[in-house]
Amino acid sequence: MGKALRWLLSLVIIVGAVGAAPAAAAPTTGTAEPDIKERVLAIRGMSFVEEQPYDGYRFLVFTYQQPVDHRHPSKGTFKQRFTLLHKATDRPTVFFTSGYNVNTTPRRSEPTQIVDGNQVSMEYRFFTPSRPQPADWSKLDIWQAASDQHRLYRALHRVYGKKWLATGGSKGGMTATYYRRFYPDDMAGTIAYVAPNDVVNKEDSAYDRFFAGVGTAECRTKLNAVQREALVRRDEIVARYEKWADAEKQTFTVVGSADKAYENVVLDLVWAFWQYHLLKDCADVPAATASTDELYTFIDDISGFSAYTDQGLETYTPYYYQAGTELGAPTFETPHLDGLLRYPGIYNPRNYVPRDIPMRFKAGAMRDVDRWVRHDAKRMLFVYGENDPWGAEPFRPGKGARDSYVYTAPGGNHGANIAQLTPAEKAKATAAVQKWAGVPTSSKPLAPHDKKLDRQDTSTLRP
Repeated sequence: MGKALRWLLSLVIIVGAVGAAPAAAAPTTGTAEPDIKERVLAIRGMSFVEEQPYDGYRFLVFTYQQPVDHRHPSKGTFKQRFTLLHKATDRPTVFFTSGYNVNTTPRRSEPTQIVDGNQVSMEYRFFTPSRPQPADWSKLDIWQAASDQHRLYRALHRVYGKKWLATGGSKGGMTATYYRRFYPDDMAGTIAYVAPNDVVNKEDSAYDRFFAGVGTAECRTKLNAVQREALVRRDEIVARYEKWADAEKQTFTVVGSADKAYENVVLDLVWAFWQYHLLKDCADVPAATASTDELYTFIDDISGFSAYTDQGLETYTPYYYQAGTELGAPTFETPHLDGLLRYPGIYNPRNYVPRDIPMRFKAGAMRDVDRWVRHDAKRMLFVYGENDPWGAEPFRPGKGARDSYVYTAPGGNHGANIAQLTPAEKAKATAAVQKWAGVPTSSKPLAPHDKKLDRQDTSTLRP
């Protein structure tokens, strides 16, 4: 579940955006516009961190003071980090969330390129440094996180008064969807990429059907064989794994031992292959008769031996906490591994979160969101990859939804996007995003491609 799951972030009276109606942006013609940095800093609760130059934009990093508990804003605050890729206040704005840490180098999401707009990227609460101190983990839930977005949007809408769109990939796509469920009138549209929708956490047969049919029979057989062989040679590889951990000062307190961590790493293997790779990469899967050196390297490349060390888990503790309390987590059958698994039930988020953090699963949270998407969604676009295991349980807007779409990129993985759709669907999706943003519609993005700025940030494609 480590690398595979990770490819799904006051004063007594809070003064700022809470309860304030959004104000129109200042006109940008006829008079010189005040510096954008100073306009943002004029909003109470804002602090400046740094600015990085980028041609055609201003890229700034800020923090914004947020309530730890939006239901009781007088009970403390924390500073939430966000970035601003500023183009112009008379352009639409895209609100990007990865669902994890914010990237503090300039990046432009696909919808931002499509509408040629500004981009606000927010760090998810409880991902450091955007973590309250002390951390009350009961305040890490999808409603509180959606309320963070709502409050930041209301603050910045005073400056950026044109239409806003929400977007994100993987856990960020989930986050954008939850935000829209709780605050449906903030955004003019939502573009959610590769967003899992685990409606009933204990019913995961969709994943079994996925793995029974993904790719080709030859590739599936090859992957299952190497996964089994990884456990047949378990003792030899774990000894090497422990030697590596000692050299790198990696520990296994949370999962319990290197052997338990290894079992998780191996269980990730087939899932992570399809999440990150394409059918053509099956040619690189070693045979079950390969040397132990070759197997070790392949396992590390695909699953990552660092994923279940204490150091590898620490950054993603907030994700695993949410997976074990609201989001749900996948399970799947592995009959080809019968007799080789030593720790039944270990592939579970509770085993990746320190035991001093209490967890209780809320079974109704995902059912509520799914029901809203099916019956009440409007102007929402979901994009999935054909060969991405996270798409086995997708969002499906129903008869009650309006102007909402689900598209699947042929042969795509967890990095699927609009650009990978069939030409007809790509044109339709692009025009829908532009229409929602209130800009001229076209079959292609309004901003020219920028090789550096539009480089996909795969660190956000976990879920």
